[in-house]
Amino acid sequence: MPQGALDRTPPPFFRQGPSAFSRLVVFASMAVCLMAADRRLALIRPVRAAVAVVLYPVEQLLLTPLLAWQQVQTYLGGIHAAQDAEAQARAALTLQAQQALLTKPLSDENARLRALLDLRARLSTPARAAEVLYDAADPFTRKMVIDQGALQGIELSSPVVNEAGVLGQVTRVYPATSEVTLLTDRNASIPVLNSRTQQRSIAVGDPVAGGMELRFLAANGDVQVGDVLSTSGVDGVYPVGYPVAKVTHVDRRADNTNFAKIQLELMTRPDGVRHLLVLVPLGKQLPPRPDEPVASAPALGRKASGRH
Repeated sequence: MPQGALDRTPPPFFRQGPSAFSRLVVFASMAVCLMAADRRLALIRPVRAAVAVVLYPVEQLLLTPLLAWQQVQTYLGGIHAAQDAEAQARAALTLQAQQALLTKPLSDENARLRALLDLRARLSTPARAAEVLYDAADPFTRKMVIDQGALQGIELSSPVVNEAGVLGQVTRVYPATSEVTLLTDRNASIPVLNSRTQQRSIAVGDPVAGGMELRFLAANGDVQVGDVLSTSGVDGVYPVGYPVAKVTHVDRRADNTNFAKIQLELMTRPDGVRHLLVLVPLGKQLPPRPDEPVASAPALGRKASGRH
């Protein structure tokens, strides 16, 4: 085959068009022209609007997971905020109920005391709000565990009340929790005062009946069904005037003894309590007792005898 007949042109794969610089200049010029035309004549605005309309469903579809996550976060945040607000409102309501409980006993007691002698004002009882976590595991006792402990300043033997009356007493204190023995426990007892007769007595827990029993009261004692019993304060633990129970049954001939069998119903229902108040024991609020000069008297006697 003659050499002149050969096709020496490169195949299409190796063919090169305009140079890269030339293409850059052309496309840059086109871009500048399009920007100038869009700036002055707004030629590209309809195209941009059409593209935006076409891409809008795609954007919404891609944003759906993000919007759903934001709604979930907003919903959960609202639930937590509502729960916090409810807890604060319940604590404030419990504090207000505590003050309301003392209104009637305070007015009656102040009227009697002012008629007799001039005494100092009543002590204000510091309190800390708490929430019931669960009931104690022992089925033979009536106890519950609260979410306040030694780290929050809870002390042993602290009285526990709610808006209806006295619930019990703190019998065990842990760092972050405390155990409360309810008044219905068989080992619980509390000094009470009959609001009608002003007679003091002792109320003891009765877990079988779910209430309390008034013991060591004579069969001919002045007690009637419906009498309201409140704390007397003589034990140095419970403040004076908190409602405890009311008399529901009086049997003056029980077991042929000289004592009447008196059953009580608590003012509050321990089974339905969730929020409560832990008070500072009354003995912690009283001023310290002056030291009795027992040891100094013999010493003075010896010195005096030495002089003579």
